[in-house]
Amino acid sequence: MPLSIVILAAGKGSRMKSNKPKVIHDVAGKSMLQHVVDTSKKLNPEQIIVVIGHESEQVTDVMRGQDLIFVEQTEQLGTGHAVLQCNDELKPGNDILVLYGDVPLIKLSTLEELINKGREDNVVSLLSFNADNPTGYGRIVRGKNGNVSAIVEQKDASEEVLRITESNSGILYMKGSEYGELLSDLDADNAQQEYYLTDVVKHAVRKNHNVDAVICDDETEVLGVNNQQQLAEIETIYRCRAATRLMDQGVKLVDPTRIDIRGKVSAGHDVVIDINCIFEGNVELGDGVEIGANCVLQNCKIGNNSKVQPMSIIDQSEIGRDNSIGPFARIRPETKTLDKAKIGNFVEVKKSLIGVGSKVSHLTYIGDTEMGEDVNIGAGTITCNYDGAFKHKTIIEDGVFVGSDTQLVAPVRIAKNTTIGAGSTITKDTAVGKLVFSRAKQVSISGWIRPAKNK
Repeated sequence: MPLSIVILAAGKGSRMKSNKPKVIHDVAGKSMLQHVVDTSKKLNPEQIIVVIGHESEQVTDVMRGQDLIFVEQTEQLGTGHAVLQCNDELKPGNDILVLYGDVPLIKLSTLEELINKGREDNVVSLLSFNADNPTGYGRIVRGKNGNVSAIVEQKDASEEVLRITESNSGILYMKGSEYGELLSDLDADNAQQEYYLTDVVKHAVRKNHNVDAVICDDETEVLGVNNQQQLAEIETIYRCRAATRLMDQGVKLVDPTRIDIRGKVSAGHDVVIDINCIFEGNVELGDGVEIGANCVLQNCKIGNNSKVQPMSIIDQSEIGRDNSIGPFARIRPETKTLDKAKIGNFVEVKKSLIGVGSKVSHLTYIGDTEMGEDVNIGAGTITCNYDGAFKHKTIIEDGVFVGSDTQLVAPVRIAKNTTIGAGSTITKDTAVGKLVFSRAKQVSISGWIRPAKNK
């Protein structure tokens, strides 16, 4: 049966103390709602409907460019009311899975199990969990046949029911053939005068329909976020999960509690990651890679046996095999280093190719440059690639030696095996194998007195 997914994301989240809607607060570098949408997409639904309300324009702006249907809930009249707002968009006959935009840790495997249960002879299937402390949760009451007979809220529960630990997560699956009838029976005859989605259980049982629940083994999957403390807790759980996945791949984490993964990291054999590193986007680490402490890696690939020294940043770039990067190096987007290259301390490289065996060891800026093999760049060298309006390219051919404190003013080509004397400003192309330098004559001035303050 085709599937429609409804994600409830209309709440204000006033306890977040923020001008942003709760569901667009970030966990691991992307919004909570995006986490739920990404998991939903893996279920291959026919449609994903997001119910929005408070500051809805902020939500649609963050989620733009995706195949989502947005439905606005102008009045906050409960979860059942929110789902009812989707009537005009839901494809008739589709089964319905209801999720929550502030429950970002739900796993695909758990939802698949719930859907499979729902596709059995059950009109409604709930996701429940055995709470360590069930206070405040609706309790799942089961009949003699093991099916769910009721959801009893805390305030309405007897002493016997309060001893039940199986609790309601709010996530549920409904057969499309019965969806319309069950929701049409909802009413706001309660103290809050709201339409509760959980009442579909009451109506389904009354009609003698089967209602069952899948117990989620991991309570953290169904944790919701209502304040900044809970958001931090969710972030910690996500980080621990990600660290565990890396260690399952064989990665050595010096301290698994001090790594921050905000995307996807894949790693080869014998990878070592020191403390306080941040990984964003898609990061690939080859065999034998070592990442030093306090590094930030964003959408990059690190080749086999390369070492990234502490305090380095690599962004949207590709590092070759057997490289040494850092410490305190910054590799900016569109940079590619080939095998056995070295980028040393306090070196910035942007949109450049660094050839095999070439070395840029310290205190240097290389931008918009194509560098050949076995080049040596001295300390304090810069490629002057920007004229105030346009960027220009520097070509440095194989075997070039550039002395310290040199400026290469682009566009310029430094020919093969050129040696450039320290302190030079090079504005013209060089000839192969020549020694090139440009310096003003050194002058000593007699009788000159250094300025001094009056005492």
